[in-house]
Amino acid sequence: MNKKTIDIINVLSLRGPNIWTYRPVLEAWVDINGLEDSPSNTIPGLYERLTAWLPGLIEHRCGIGERGGFLQRLRDGTWPAHIMEHVMIELQNLAGMQSGFGKARQTQQRGVYKVAVRARHEPVSRAALAAARDLVMAAIEDKPFDVDAAVAQLRALLDSVALGPSTACIVDAAAERRIPAIRLSEGNLVQLGYGARQRRIWTAETDATSAIAESISSDKDLTKSLLQSCGVPVPEGRIVENIEDAWEAAEDIGLPVVVKPSDGNHGRGVSTDLKTRSDIEAAFRLAEQEGSEVIVERFVAGNEHRLLVVGGRMVAAARGETASVIGDGKASITQLINDQINSDPRRGTTEDHPLNLVLVDEDPAVRLELSRQGFSPDAVPPAGAAVLVQRNGNVAFDVTDLVHPEVAAAAALAARIVGLDIAGVDLVAADIGRPLAEQGGAIVEVNAGPGLLMHLKPADGPARPVGRAIVDHLFPATQNSNGRIPVVGVAGSAGKTVVARLIARLLHLHGAYVGLACSDGLYLRERAVDTRDCADWQAMHRVLLNRSVTAAVFENGWRTILTEGLAYDRCQVGVVTNIDPQDSLPELHVADAEQMVNVARTQVDLVLPEGVAVLNAADPLVAEMAALCDGSVIFFSISWEIPVLAAHRAKGGRCVFVDNGHVVLATGMDQTSVLDLDNIVVADPLQRVPATQNILAAVGAAWALGIPGDLIRAGIQTFDFASAAH
Repeated sequence: MNKKTIDIINVLSLRGPNIWTYRPVLEAWVDINGLEDSPSNTIPGLYERLTAWLPGLIEHRCGIGERGGFLQRLRDGTWPAHIMEHVMIELQNLAGMQSGFGKARQTQQRGVYKVAVRARHEPVSRAALAAARDLVMAAIEDKPFDVDAAVAQLRALLDSVALGPSTACIVDAAAERRIPAIRLSEGNLVQLGYGARQRRIWTAETDATSAIAESISSDKDLTKSLLQSCGVPVPEGRIVENIEDAWEAAEDIGLPVVVKPSDGNHGRGVSTDLKTRSDIEAAFRLAEQEGSEVIVERFVAGNEHRLLVVGGRMVAAARGETASVIGDGKASITQLINDQINSDPRRGTTEDHPLNLVLVDEDPAVRLELSRQGFSPDAVPPAGAAVLVQRNGNVAFDVTDLVHPEVAAAAALAARIVGLDIAGVDLVAADIGRPLAEQGGAIVEVNAGPGLLMHLKPADGPARPVGRAIVDHLFPATQNSNGRIPVVGVAGSAGKTVVARLIARLLHLHGAYVGLACSDGLYLRERAVDTRDCADWQAMHRVLLNRSVTAAVFENGWRTILTEGLAYDRCQVGVVTNIDPQDSLPELHVADAEQMVNVARTQVDLVLPEGVAVLNAADPLVAEMAALCDGSVIFFSISWEIPVLAAHRAKGGRCVFVDNGHVVLATGMDQTSVLDLDNIVVADPLQRVPATQNILAAVGAAWALGIPGDLIRAGIQTFDFASAAH
């Protein structure tokens, strides 16, 4: 116990709401051993080393609640587990994964702490945890530590597991509207919403993106034919079979022309403003490498533009610009590109850069453009000579506010003709603020799954809320659509399985396709699909993914909350049946019922503002949770004389209780009987009181869900209490 080191003895991935926060966290059990006797203010140089390595720690407010709060704690004296928490947060932030939440709490075991930190991506957080431990130990022992290398490793790991920028902006926009998101793969397939109200996205494609429309958009010649037939201006042209045919097509159309692959994307293999046979031959070879067929079409003078159409409406537009260098009579074109173009801080290889680097050795289109002007990459152009380097690939300058309404309408029509709900429409025009017809402009491509980065991080101009536009398209705000189905969570020391099954039964009678995950198994529409104990995260997750489910009921045990977290972010109804005064989970460092309250309150914390918490008025530990609920509260109790219940009624609150053998619903002083308990058969007389409490909890939940009284009565009277005894 005298060793002065930090041991990570257990790590729990809490993948959903938990005792710490609404979001997934990584919870580490950390044993600081003999360092329990060495707070930070007793370790010479620790403060200086930590602040030198991680100057961003000054932004950590900690419990003090102000900038520099953590550093004040560090100066005054705090313990290594707490320091690890903040170092882990800072390492994740430096790697690009913002993680503002963290907690460190001592357990009953000397030297052992629970450290919980927000974990957006579990692999990154696990690596950050290990790096934080090593950094803190290096600071304590006055040993070197390579912070830059550690951050670089975390950043590389993050890049390999994070959502792409297009998908991420849609998910973030959904979060702003409190629409839940579930990642369905290691890639960019994401479910927004739950059960039958879910929608799916894959980058900028949705579950409404037609496979036929996507196939049409990938066939440039077919797309152009369809657009032309509907009156959309397009450049005339055709598919060509070989170089000779390409030249014949160019002569028929009239020079200059464009040569491009029929099924290419992102501008690859596209050559424009071709005026000679040799240029067309070279362009044909380039296009042939990028696609299955080659198209020759009329060259349209002007700038390239990308208009983003979502749900039949243009929501963003970007303009392209050519890239050129000016010779100085000394440097080669490659050197000039590096000095005059690639030195622009907006250019780079990561998603943080709106413009790409111009890499001569890797881009045959650049070499072709140079050869058309009689240059090689190593050539030294005369001083003052302008050399065109790139015609395409820089569509990143925002022009959304400049687009003429007729141009926007033409782009929306093009997307509709192809059949795409989300489309990137490429057009060429000298002035995007004028109608296409009066300037000879034309739409040249309609693309499925368009990239959004050019609109999120333009090289010039404001970022556009394209993620929000896509979310609003999927979940129209005018329809009050949020992707949610009624979710009911039931927690408690006893009775929660019966209560969950009763609620599921009542929802079923009300016409819902109910998914139920409880200790008795996993049920879909009252059919058992798994008879094992399914009161866990995985089973809940399965229910929420099911596109048939219109309502979900989940039993939540203390252990699930503590070791896995919950699979849903918020719920319509949260039920807490009771808390046994003898409850404890010492193996999880929960020693008594008082600490169990922090576990149980998780269920209450998750109730939506428009939702309801159904709480046992006769259990003081449960009743006190009413103040924690964002929504309203329904109290239940066998006795209507419970002071908490009486006070709630006096304020006009809703209550469920027993009066003269009847289950009564009361709003304030108004009350209605819904059930005669004499009609309920309970085989074991000793179970009469627990069964009644379970009925009251279920009735309260059903009332909160808007289930009519006659259905509540029928459902409870026909429920088999003998088969759901626990």
